Amino acid sequence: MLGSDLNTLWKFYNRFICVLSMPIVRIIFIFNQIQWQNSYLFFGIPIIQKHRKSLMVFGENLQLRSTLESNPLGANHPVIFCTWQPGAILQIGNNFGMTGGSIVVAEKIMIGNRVNVGANTIIVDTDFHSVDSIERFKNSETGQKAAVLIEDDVFIGMNCLILKGVTIGKGSVIGAGSVVTANIPPGVIAAGNPARVIRPVGQAVPLI
Repeated sequence: MLGSDLNTLWKFYNRFICVLSMPIVRIIFIFNQIQWQNSYLFFGIPIIQKHRKSLMVFGENLQLRSTLESNPLGANHPVIFCTWQPGAILQIGNNFGMTGGSIVVAEKIMIGNRVNVGANTIIVDTDFHSVDSIERFKNSETGQKAAVLIEDDVFIGMNCLILKGVTIGKGSVIGAGSVVTANIPPGVIAAGNPARVIRPVGQAVPLI
């Protein structure tokens, strides 16, 4: 393993950063009352913004890349997990991986097992601000909110935006740079702004 890392020195450096990061992240988890599970890897220190009356639950084999060097695509900033209102729930299953990007929860975001999220993707269940200017002036936190569900075995490409109220079905793939505003069925490739189904995952691409 060490010989392989010496051929790709940035991987050796990333492992060193991971060793340094782990005890700090453990303290952050303890402070925020988040249960620690098996086989966590943190390349850099994520930002955890947890409302004391909210819930964050992570499964085993969580892997977060929060430094610029930890992924050749380059993280714009550390991974940010935020439950910013009382009663908010962020629940993530086993074998979850994410580079940079943010998950912000006002109500509920549920993510299944074996989900990978590409660099700098943002997942939110809220509009944050009202579209009504008077309401927005009175209270800047009155935007609509609706739960997000990402099922097992989903892959989300880099620089995507997953918006409130959507379900992404089991085994689906979201193309890089997509904006998901509506439900995506299981087992498909979807892409675009707004994201639309392109084809089933197993279907061959026709040659031109």
